[in-house]
Amino acid sequence: MVVVYIVYMGNLVQRDQSPQSYHIKMLQKVVDNRFVRQSLVRSYTRSFNGFAANLTVQEKEKLASHEQVVSIFPSTTFYPQTTRSWDFLGLAENVRRNPTIESDTIIGVIDTGVWPESESFNDKGFGPPPKKWKGACKGGKNFTCNNKVIGARYYNSKAPKDVSARDLEGHGSHCASIAAGNYVKGASLYGIAEGTARGGVPSARIAAYKVCSFYGCDAADILAAFDDAIADGVDIITISIGGDNPVKLENDAIAIGSLHSLEKGILVVQSAGNSADKETISSVAPWIFSVAASSTDRGIVAKVALGNGTILSGKSVNAFSLNGTSFPLVYGKDVSRKCNESDAMDCAENCLENSLVKGKIVLCRLIEGVDEAFSAGALGSVTALESVIPDLPLSDVSYVIPIAASSLQTKDFPLVESYFRSTKSPKVDIMKSESVKNLDAPRVAGFSSKGPNNIIPDILKPDITAPGIEILAAYSPEATPSDNNNDPRMVNYNILSGTSMSCPHVAGAGAYVKSFHPNWSPSAIKSALMTTAWIMDSRKDPLAEFAYGAGQIDPVKAVDPGLVYETFTEDYIKLLCSLGYDSTKLKQIFGVNTTCPAGPQTTPKDLNYPSMTSQIKTSGGNKNVTFSEKFARTVTNVGPEKSTYKVTTSTSPEYNITVTPNVLTFGATNEKKSFDVIISGKITNGKMVSASLEWSDGVHKVRSPIVVYPDNF
Repeated sequence: MVVVYIVYMGNLVQRDQSPQSYHIKMLQKVVDNRFVRQSLVRSYTRSFNGFAANLTVQEKEKLASHEQVVSIFPSTTFYPQTTRSWDFLGLAENVRRNPTIESDTIIGVIDTGVWPESESFNDKGFGPPPKKWKGACKGGKNFTCNNKVIGARYYNSKAPKDVSARDLEGHGSHCASIAAGNYVKGASLYGIAEGTARGGVPSARIAAYKVCSFYGCDAADILAAFDDAIADGVDIITISIGGDNPVKLENDAIAIGSLHSLEKGILVVQSAGNSADKETISSVAPWIFSVAASSTDRGIVAKVALGNGTILSGKSVNAFSLNGTSFPLVYGKDVSRKCNESDAMDCAENCLENSLVKGKIVLCRLIEGVDEAFSAGALGSVTALESVIPDLPLSDVSYVIPIAASSLQTKDFPLVESYFRSTKSPKVDIMKSESVKNLDAPRVAGFSSKGPNNIIPDILKPDITAPGIEILAAYSPEATPSDNNNDPRMVNYNILSGTSMSCPHVAGAGAYVKSFHPNWSPSAIKSALMTTAWIMDSRKDPLAEFAYGAGQIDPVKAVDPGLVYETFTEDYIKLLCSLGYDSTKLKQIFGVNTTCPAGPQTTPKDLNYPSMTSQIKTSGGNKNVTFSEKFARTVTNVGPEKSTYKVTTSTSPEYNITVTPNVLTFGATNEKKSFDVIISGKITNGKMVSASLEWSDGVHKVRSPIVVYPDNF
């Protein structure tokens, strides 16, 4: 009898060959060579050494005697709960809920619309819309709302012929179902990532505002959607839309719409962007909850089996099965008559000959070669994880592709080239994608836009991170599941990655917190999620808080944060005064008479924010500078009436932190206490200083990141 065993080999060690190749070599000693490829299930090669394999008892006993084997044990079965992301965040299906208030919570989704017939938007068991709902179902042609999707509107400046809120792109349905999709058992993409799809608040209602089409999202439409959503009575807005670069607040339609949402008590959550590099985050306003993307403990891989028995693990969401059959492998340069050798090896656009690739798998140096192989009619493609776009981060994400394909890490692609060159009739098999354990989660996605904040340097952005890699959620059957418009498949659920996916996770988490605290302000909910966030490992990302903000959301802990940092309209008025906005302009923005304070202005770092950030001015390109920065903060007790909080701070030779007072004693709920924080030290070699403080009463831990960085960072 063959059973899947895990062969544990301890720490990774340096070898002349890849760990996976070594695992295959070990198997070759105990398993018939004809069955080695089928025997290996997966290799563990990043954080520890080992592999899983199909073995008989006799084969298992032989491997157990190998000197480098620590232990061998049967692999027990775990059942995925898709989207896996909510379980990873601790929000299990059986988590404590407040169903009555959750059902009265309305999430406005400003996006590409929704597909109302999706099972994720089924309204079975739902009562009528909440009485506070003032919206309408104006979804246009062939669009019907229900008691789950209670409202729909469309805005078509970019596409005047589009007269429906129906989602034709898939993006809006995906985001809406992540935030508030109903329970759907057995959801998957062709069997990949199968499980129960659900949103953060499955009982909440959805109002869809379609502002995007194939042509993009017009700023005028976005503002119109904000205008409607505020009036309609939504509680939270999720908007996975952004520009390429940050712009001044007054020129940012989303910042403007969000400010007015805030005045009405609506929390706005926005995606940070997918521009990868530092200083690319476009969601910069402090009244917006800005979200980076990070990984979960589930990854998706597609294995490539070479004819010589070598099995390599690549990245792609490959729904195609070749049924264990190997097919001829050809290099792009050998099946092209039109292009020079370099372009042909990349499988550049229009390089491959249809008659030469039919029934074959094409080897390409660039990931874009998958689309060219598909267009030319190839059976499949093996590519490197390299792009025509320099430095595009690809190694941590699998994308849906239109043919059988896998993209290999830089260290593995040369193994395929070597096999191709040394073999008379090379063949490969590309296996259907599978889920694997991701051992270094959570880690910020390479594509996720990073800080610092170019518009308000003393406000930390992003605020927080949430799952945004390989997320399964509802989709539009009118849209292609891959990025290739010629992909003929139709799916109801798809696997997407981006800060677009992390954003509705935070919206759903915010709605979950609000279901227990319906009267909390947007800033209180935001603070609760930030101060209870998981602490991220800064060693995994050199940009630390500029990549992940306060950390990764923990929705369950956020329900009982102990203390919150609240900001109100008057605080934002002072902030805008410090940024140079005059009283006349502020009166226009807020509709009330206001006068900026005379004399010294407060600075943005004085905003009562859950994080503390200061940009230090330098001169002459100086990379070493001393600093002493003061932050004034006020917390509100939302925990037990009588409680005492003591402060602890991080320590380092780089800085010193003092907090005055260092003990806060509360006698009532909603009582406020103020304190000052002074951090002093030295910036060395232009690097940021990353620190933190934490208030605790022995039960609650209220943590704030502290970041000091030079203006030439």
